[in-house]
Amino acid sequence: MTDVPPRLFCFGLGYSARALVDIVRAEGWAVAGTCRGAEKHAALKADGIDAYLFDRARPMDDPKAALAGTTHLLLSAPPDADGDPALDLHGADIAACSGLEWAGYLSTTGVYGDRGGDWVDEMSDRQPSGSRGERRVRAEDGWLSLGRGHGVPMHLFRLAGIYGPGRNALETVRSGRARRVVKPGQVFSRIHRDDIAQTLRASMAAPNPGAAYNLCDDEAAPPQDVITFACDLLGVDPPPEIPFEQADLSPMGQSFYRDNKRVSNARIKDELGVTLKWPTYREGLRGLLSS
Repeated sequence: MTDVPPRLFCFGLGYSARALVDIVRAEGWAVAGTCRGAEKHAALKADGIDAYLFDRARPMDDPKAALAGTTHLLLSAPPDADGDPALDLHGADIAACSGLEWAGYLSTTGVYGDRGGDWVDEMSDRQPSGSRGERRVRAEDGWLSLGRGHGVPMHLFRLAGIYGPGRNALETVRSGRARRVVKPGQVFSRIHRDDIAQTLRASMAAPNPGAAYNLCDDEAAPPQDVITFACDLLGVDPPPEIPFEQADLSPMGQSFYRDNKRVSNARIKDELGVTLKWPTYREGLRGLLSS
């Protein structure tokens, strides 16, 4: 009898999910998932991935067939103002899946809110400071409730600011969009896409249903320092510093500066044995430049 390979299903085959897909496909796994647009759907199909169109206005046509054989489930689609679309429309289908060994929900460190630069870990209270963080808290609770009620082995992954190939400070500088907005004392945590993928894979190998993990690198840093470092790598002059109060940021841009905290990543190291490939933005940007 031929062994059936594990099957990963991703609600939301986006930037971070695709890095995990690359890892498990290299190990011989079957992969499937959802996307929202016809063009991406065709591209995923052409790449050998079982792709299904899905968004809140368009539930999957045959979810039982789409999810059949799934052993590992990644939930990376963000919640909207009405809730989490995958949970709302297909929570019952997921609960009915037999053979699920692991499920992971990609949340955000935004659930911790503003701590004035102090440290948080997975035991810290969730105190979101804006509507996006509040949506994530509700989504986390909803997925954990589904897990407890139906035996779905759910894990939470709280991601810091994501960067990697095509999405990083080097590209921002090259495109002429770089700004050095300075808010004294402000720091942000970051995580390279590679390290998201390897942490998810490590969790799959050592499931601990109900656990939450912070995914960030070792150094929360002021955003202007990252831009300066990127400019140094590229051999260009950095843009002038702009005080936060004079930056004329969009409401979305201002919201990023609302939260100021340092996030501990000790649990992914201690419990999952993760060694970060890119422990700070400096190694990460050097690696992206060389590649």
